[in-house]
Amino acid sequence: MKKLPVRQLPVSSRRVFVRVDFNTPIDQHGEIADDTRIRAALPTIRWLVEQRAIVVLGSHLGKPKGKRDLRFSLQPVAKRLEELLEQKVVFAPDCIGSEVVQLLRNLTRGSVVLLENLRFHPGEEKKELPFAQALASLVDFYVNDAFGMAHRAHASTFGMPRFFAQPAAGFLMERELDYLSKVLGSPTRPFVVIIGGAKISDKAGVIKHLLPKVDRLLIGGGVAFTFLRAYGYGIGKSIWDPNLMDEVEKTKNNPQIVLPCDVKVATTTDGGDAKTVEISAIPEDAIGLDIGERTVAKFEEIISGAQTIVWAGPMGLFEKEPFSNGTKAIVEALGRATARGAITVVGGGDTVAAVHMAGTTEKISHISTGGGATLEFLEGKTLPGVAVLADSE
Repeated sequence: MKKLPVRQLPVSSRRVFVRVDFNTPIDQHGEIADDTRIRAALPTIRWLVEQRAIVVLGSHLGKPKGKRDLRFSLQPVAKRLEELLEQKVVFAPDCIGSEVVQLLRNLTRGSVVLLENLRFHPGEEKKELPFAQALASLVDFYVNDAFGMAHRAHASTFGMPRFFAQPAAGFLMERELDYLSKVLGSPTRPFVVIIGGAKISDKAGVIKHLLPKVDRLLIGGGVAFTFLRAYGYGIGKSIWDPNLMDEVEKTKNNPQIVLPCDVKVATTTDGGDAKTVEISAIPEDAIGLDIGERTVAKFEEIISGAQTIVWAGPMGLFEKEPFSNGTKAIVEALGRATARGAITVVGGGDTVAAVHMAGTTEKISHISTGGGATLEFLEGKTLPGVAVLADSE
């Protein structure tokens, strides 16, 4: 997965398009609620500015459905980016067209311009060739630094790079590919994967792909209850997926799989009557909403001996205090593992949110910005936005 890095492009005095992922939450006052994704792109942008390139940033925001909708304008992002870069960021009123062409002609070396939302044009999500070509005509080089969009074959991620001889990877993209390729291709063992989250349908492909590669596969969250049901346990009113029962049943007696031995349950998600029970004693009217204390201890012990750890999906309804213990414990266990030299990789929106909530982002080796792209990579799928980039020599 070695892709041509941006540092190998002769970018000085040239216009460089960087596909970034600035799909950030904006509050009711029009302010950026979380600038994590903006910060993640800063190393590539700053390097290009230092090389005296003209940096042209393209991103989407929300789902404007191919129409100009100012609720999804990137203007607040431009304002926040300007503060973070500590330099002027020019905001373009559109992403293609004569007005944008003229604006770019007037920019000097080292300038940064943010184009308006790419999804204001239907051609972006429909990967229409004329739209991709119009974007490509604006610049001399193409760089993709939006790993979070690498699984989408859109005009700016898949169509546009085809107009360039050397479409390259930005620093963020390069870091994502390095870490994820390493843990999948040549992990230092013991290699432990932790899977959680609400839906097994989101993780079934990941489990199937990784199971032959791992030393232990720890399963918690809502995902665990399809396994528990398939293995013959009563799960009360916990979530499960009947469509995947046959597939899960095939994993019975697999020594790599580690399931919860106890769970925290309640009759409602408010957790007023929350209690911990053995997996063989889940009440019929109860919902499993977190892993129990004995499971936490078992998972912590396995993590403590691992050298490579990948985590995707929280252990329970961590947003609610009664059901946050399992997820917090895994975050802390990964922090301790990183401190002793293990490689720890966290991916998926909810999992990353849990790490941020715990305030331990600096204690993890790599926090993926990918979400769906990370899961598809771990599933062994080809990501269109990565495949189209030039290979590194």
